[in-house]
Amino acid sequence: MLTVQGQETYLLTPRDSSDIDLLIEAIRPAPSPNDIDVVIGVRGPIAPPEMCNGLLVPIVVFDQIYSFDRAELIRAIPRPEETAAEEFQRAAEEVFDRIMLMTDNAGATDENRALNYLAMRYPAIYARAADQFGRDFSLSGVEVRPSTLSGTRNIVDVIFSYTNRNTDYTEKYFVRYDVTEEFPFLVTKMSPYFDR
Repeated sequence: MLTVQGQETYLLTPRDSSDIDLLIEAIRPAPSPNDIDVVIGVRGPIAPPEMCNGLLVPIVVFDQIYSFDRAELIRAIPRPEETAAEEFQRAAEEVFDRIMLMTDNAGATDENRALNYLAMRYPAIYARAADQFGRDFSLSGVEVRPSTLSGTRNIVDVIFSYTNRNTDYTEKYFVRYDVTEEFPFLVTKMSPYFDR
């Protein structure tokens, strides 16, 4: 059973029975609030009550599962050479925490999936935050919108707002992700964003 913020959310089952070891390895003897579990899979039907002690939760057939803690993730993010380690760590922690706190994120929506993928797999958002912090800007917002490019594909724009601490001037940057299938992918690298 995968819980999200203490709530039973999904019943996990491996697509390949040899991946049962991944589930076993993900169980920690002493769980911590800083633990992160990433599950990549396909959500299926509601599990029959007898599968999970009467709970009605969706089954997720997973293809990949990762478990680590927050500090381990922050240390693994590649730091740009021109950015001081302490400054980069502060920026990375703020971006990661903001994304994780934005929603009760169970990965159920395209927006959640895009944010989760960005937080785990796209170091440019952390480099941008560190650069902005060095220019006296703070991360002031993260918004996910359907892209105008969506048609037969499900494409979203993730917009990061940075506000200057002295002038209140806001700069925006965005990335565009295709979230149509199980594995999201980058469509447009981090670029300046201009409101229409």
